[in-house]
Amino acid sequence: QCHLSGLWRNEQDSLMEISAVRDDGDFQGKYLTRVTLASVCARVSPLKGAQQQPGEGGWPTFAFTVRWDKFSNATTAFAGQCFVDTGGKETLTTMWLLREAVGSLEEDWKATR
Repeated sequence: QCHLSGLWRNEQDSLMEISAVRDDGDFQGKYLTRVTLASVCARVSPLKGAQQQPGEGGWPTFAFTVRWDKFSNATTAFAGQCFVDTGGKETLTTMWLLREAVGSLEEDWKATR
């Protein structure tokens, strides 16, 4: 079985720490990105999410949001799934969307990555 709680590091060397996943699947934690477009240093930012309990023999899916705290006017939503290989190594795979604030509706086209 795959456990989301704990410390995770991605390919870009960003860190994510997830506290215990509650019985209803909700969780929270912290995210420290190593990749930023802001001109200031990144800070630890809060994350909140939920895990879907897997069906029999399946791997859990999950989603969470990160509000980039005090260094960027953006929010990112992640969705993914947790897997365990034959050696017992847990891996999270995710896709993400980042939304930056823009000054007008005409600039909306460039706000989402």
